[in-house]
Amino acid sequence: MRRALAVAAIFAALAAGARAQAPAAAAAPAPGQPVVLDRVVGVVNGDVILESDVKEEQRFAALEPFSVPAGTDTLQRAARRLANRTLILQQMKEQQQLNFNISDVRAALMDLRKHLPKCRRYNCVTDAGWKAFLAANDLTEAEVFAHWKQRLEILKFIDLRFRSGIRISNEEIQDYYKKSVLPVYEKQNEKPPALDEISPRIEEILLQQHVNGLLQDWLNSLRSEGSVQILDPAYGPSPGSPDQENQ
Repeated sequence: MRRALAVAAIFAALAAGARAQAPAAAAAPAPGQPVVLDRVVGVVNGDVILESDVKEEQRFAALEPFSVPAGTDTLQRAARRLANRTLILQQMKEQQQLNFNISDVRAALMDLRKHLPKCRRYNCVTDAGWKAFLAANDLTEAEVFAHWKQRLEILKFIDLRFRSGIRISNEEIQDYYKKSVLPVYEKQNEKPPALDEISPRIEEILLQQHVNGLLQDWLNSLRSEGSVQILDPAYGPSPGSPDQENQ
């Protein structure tokens, strides 16, 4: 299912469970003092966003090289993606469930393994190469599977709600290939895939860009009707505030 490989960051990923982590450079606590393993950095309509969720979201960015280029993913960007995704998931609970079976998710992941630029050096089409890539990015197969399954469900939900009537021309696909795809592979000294091989993925990206404005308007409406709070300034202002970074 090639449409599942869209790279619009706002749709892109789930926080697949909070992973408890101690701060890397924290001093050892005094005897008898509690050890803080995790903490709340945001609340979206009662659903909490943990510090570990944000760190996990940053790890998953390795699977989204076009929308989240290496070195550009800040705590604020990751926290905003989580807040937006939480709003979408809350709405999905009120709609008909969109479930994908195991074979659908595996097929989508295999397509990712074939076309993810960084996977070329690991030969991710082999099980050993895929495991090496995941280990290098501090990910597990179980995490990625759950992440990608929910991603497919979110993309399907967005597809049903916003895409009607949108058409992408061949000229748009060719232009994106030249300006956005080729430079990524050239920078990594990798041979790029042929345009006809990757065009379904490019079409998906462009579709997401077209619906992004509609989606943002919808998310802004959800924020105004509900409550989104970022409690720690290090993770950015609450989404929707005047100084909030756009994505």
